[in-house]
Amino acid sequence: MAHSTTNYNLDQKFEFTAALKKSIMTVLVIGAVVLAIGIITAMMGGHDHAEGGDHAYHWYQRLFANIWINNVYFTGIAIIGVFFFAIQYAAQAGWSAGILRVMLSFGYWLPFAAGLMIVSFFVVNHDIFHWTHSDLFDPNDSHYDKIIDGKGGYFYWPMEKGSFPIFFVIRLVVFFGFWVFFFNKLKNLSYEEDIHGGTDYWKKIRTWSALFLIFFAVSSSISAWDWVMSIDTHWFSTMFGWYVFASWFVAGLSAITLVVVFLKDKGYLEMVNENHIHDMGKFVFAFSIFWTYIWFSQFLLIYYANIPEESVYFVERLESDVYSPFIFVNLVLNFFLPFLVLMTRDAKRHAIFLKVVCSLIILGHWFDFFLMVQPGTLGQNGGFGLMEIGMLLVYASAVTLVVMGALAKKPLVAKNHPMLEESYHHHI
Repeated sequence: MAHSTTNYNLDQKFEFTAALKKSIMTVLVIGAVVLAIGIITAMMGGHDHAEGGDHAYHWYQRLFANIWINNVYFTGIAIIGVFFFAIQYAAQAGWSAGILRVMLSFGYWLPFAAGLMIVSFFVVNHDIFHWTHSDLFDPNDSHYDKIIDGKGGYFYWPMEKGSFPIFFVIRLVVFFGFWVFFFNKLKNLSYEEDIHGGTDYWKKIRTWSALFLIFFAVSSSISAWDWVMSIDTHWFSTMFGWYVFASWFVAGLSAITLVVVFLKDKGYLEMVNENHIHDMGKFVFAFSIFWTYIWFSQFLLIYYANIPEESVYFVERLESDVYSPFIFVNLVLNFFLPFLVLMTRDAKRHAIFLKVVCSLIILGHWFDFFLMVQPGTLGQNGGFGLMEIGMLLVYASAVTLVVMGALAKKPLVAKNHPMLEESYHHHI
């Protein structure tokens, strides 16, 4: 006799135990201590000397660069949770009905990300974004930069170039505002569906998902230009929006997979079987290759054309003693490892493989953002040390606390989803 979803406890809630909270808080505290030691070491190092530029280097610039790397990176993981949720509805997917709440839980970080990002922009702007210096826009100043002056309208319109980057700030606020709005809309409809059932809510969520995906398509690219590409103001790449999206997407998929596997290990999500796990493994595998394709396409076109304003980006990184090793770390963790380990069917079904690969991919894509931000902000004064490790641990554990807390608030399964039965019988 065929099983029905009614055999399962569909009201099951995740219990965020005191022991688990304590473990995550311990990591957060360790991260904070490591970060503090890193900051003190940097202050004692007294790096206040100019290296091939007009501006001296100060310890806090490295701290600011780390804040920015983690802000952008974890914002991406949060928005990808909502994006992947919306994709399931837009594609009328049934297989994923049992794990929708896991995707949605990542969106709870978005309000925190918005606050951190907007506040930190006003603190770090001069040290992260070269274009915020007003002397670059004054033709009579020795620092005048014709190229940056030409791009000034993109940051400052309709105000005077070099004053307050109102256009940039408006985009920052609007993107987060809409992302949080769409997340709340999808979340509330999803929870209401639990109470009322029927297919009306599924249709409503589908409509809102489609609207969100259209907005996300535009905002994810522009935010990549604003928050990351504008750091290297002279440089540009027409593939950059895709590149940042691909990096976010693989990291987000890996995080979702890790949470699903973790919940399965703890005895939750009874409906989720090895076929669902296999599908998540396939997504991680496929989009790791997609990321590599974008990485290689951007690199090859720039390498082949050899135009100075494009190639400077890779020259800065490949010829640097500080950053060149990380290019290989980036490629090994984000392509070779998932490609070779997840190639077989069995590997995608085994929790142990997925745990290792997904954890390393999350670290790998952090390095990807590290490589995008540090060279343009710190030059040769960057690197991977205590400050980077500490800040990463603080952010990662804070995000984990928020996501786990969100999972504990409501039932783990969308019990009135019209395709729950299909998800239960999912077999590949």
